[in-house]
Amino acid sequence: YSPYELAQRIDHTLLKPDAPEAAVRKLCREARTHGFISVCILPCWVSVAQAELEESGVRVGTVIGFPLGANATAVKVIESEEAMRDGADELDMVLNVSAVKSAAWEAVEADIGAVVAAATAGGAEVKVILECAYLTEAEKRQAAQIVAGSGAAFVKTSTGFGPGGATLEDVRLLKEIAGGRCGVKAAGGIRDMPAALAMLDAGATRLGTSAGLAILQEAQTSGI
Repeated sequence: YSPYELAQRIDHTLLKPDAPEAAVRKLCREARTHGFISVCILPCWVSVAQAELEESGVRVGTVIGFPLGANATAVKVIESEEAMRDGADELDMVLNVSAVKSAAWEAVEADIGAVVAAATAGGAEVKVILECAYLTEAEKRQAAQIVAGSGAAFVKTSTGFGPGGATLEDVRLLKEIAGGRCGVKAAGGIRDMPAALAMLDAGATRLGTSAGLAILQEAQTSGI
């Protein structure tokens, strides 16, 4: 991967609860300068990011039902619609982890399907976060099957706020289950170039990280 090709796999991310507007604007300028495929920011800053990134080619991403996934489906849909009105192109939704742990698979499917339908109507793509650290392998497999059949653009490993982040094992599993029906986004704990490249080699097609600049600097220094 060249540094540009690497940047085109990275969602330049800032989801800290105390991130001020100035930090969001700085993130957007970095994304524009370095060619990151998107930014991923809190919902309250979508309109700011959209204004900063107008005509840049950088996509605006935000989070839905974040970080627990426990909101009512109707709330997730309204949140998605509001985000798209503000200019979001990509919606990283957390599936209902509690429903997964209850084996309430119809509810899980309906929850994801409702957000995907709203996003399709609004012209945005959905990434569904499984929060793998909470799930058994069987639960990961079942949830990933639902995501892959839902019309979502990506299945995603983690929020970065749970008990663990992306692992190579989870990325390989999600790639196997997705079977080319959707992309795989690895997120949570990806802090340097070796970790980023390992996730891509394992099958990730997108990375979520707040360390994108450091990763690109490593890439430029090492001459990949």
